[in-house]
Amino acid sequence: LIANVLYLESPAGVGFSYSDDKYYKTNDTEVAQSNFEALQDFFRLFPEYKNNELFLTGESYAGIYIPTLAVLVMQDPSMNLQGLAVGNGLSSYEQNDNSLVYFAYYHGLLGNRLWSSLQTHCCSQDKCNFYDNKDPECVTNLQEVSRIVVSSGLNIYNLYAPCAGGVPSHLRYEGSTVVVQDLGNIFTHLPLKRTWQQVLLRSEGKVRMDPPCTNTTATSTYLNNPYVRKALHIPDQLPQWDVCNFLVNLQYRRLYQSMYSQYLKLLTTQKYRILLYNGDVDMACNFMGDEWFVDSLNQKMEVQRRPWLVNYGDSGEQQIAGFVKEFSHIAFLTIKGAGHMVPTDKPLAAFTMFSRFLNKQPY
Repeated sequence: LIANVLYLESPAGVGFSYSDDKYYKTNDTEVAQSNFEALQDFFRLFPEYKNNELFLTGESYAGIYIPTLAVLVMQDPSMNLQGLAVGNGLSSYEQNDNSLVYFAYYHGLLGNRLWSSLQTHCCSQDKCNFYDNKDPECVTNLQEVSRIVVSSGLNIYNLYAPCAGGVPSHLRYEGSTVVVQDLGNIFTHLPLKRTWQQVLLRSEGKVRMDPPCTNTTATSTYLNNPYVRKALHIPDQLPQWDVCNFLVNLQYRRLYQSMYSQYLKLLTTQKYRILLYNGDVDMACNFMGDEWFVDSLNQKMEVQRRPWLVNYGDSGEQQIAGFVKEFSHIAFLTIKGAGHMVPTDKPLAAFTMFSRFLNKQPY
């Protein structure tokens, strides 16, 4: 046994979680508070776990959820908070956007003509702004980058994995339901993206949102099985489980553009073990943006960037699983060949990393 795991389906409206008043409009601050209160309720109901070491973990937009929650938990001495880990997290919109364009070009996705135009119209004196640039030509170029990365048929969650279901159209119909691809949190300043969101909000029919290139049939089938619902004590009146909630997503107010101040608050205590890890072929929250983010915190370097190893097979053969660099109380780590969902793509490497993190061992 490595750990007991408590899963929070959050915010209300996601998965089987629900709101009594069916009001699902929320934001980063409210979600952090709700998650904090959920943890308090859990320990009130199950006090036998109160003294256990507590680690907060999540992935993707949990790059916002986890540090905002941790800042609240650290103020409650009744919780034995030991650390937090975020996988392929959205730590900074600006660094995520800026790094993604470099990632795309140097992985052969953009071509020299587009790259040259990006350099001309989005960059000045060796500094590029692919985040909120107002230059019209730069915006046009970034629309093309977004089309290639997000909607051309590449798997945004794993560049080298096939797109489940084949190259998707931007929307399709299942009976009277419009099924749209989740646009993610990249290039949020592009005007066409904002316009598309407003169009969807005004849609009168039923809309379902799916993560692109992802087959969730097995998960949905399992969680919607009547025996599973009964075992999980899911109220009969709740609708079926879906991987995404369209209405919650489009009404959600994203209040933070960076988690810089939250991490500094946590690091200032010098009490917590913090890990940011990234599968290195993810484009939704790419490794470079999170590495830049960790560097920007300017913590004392303790271990220079180095390979970390995993034992494979009965022979215990060691292989490079990725790279890691460690600062005072925070580490950044990559998992070689993994995409956005690291444990799915590289389960042994993920298990090894997670075990070392929880046991406070060197990576």
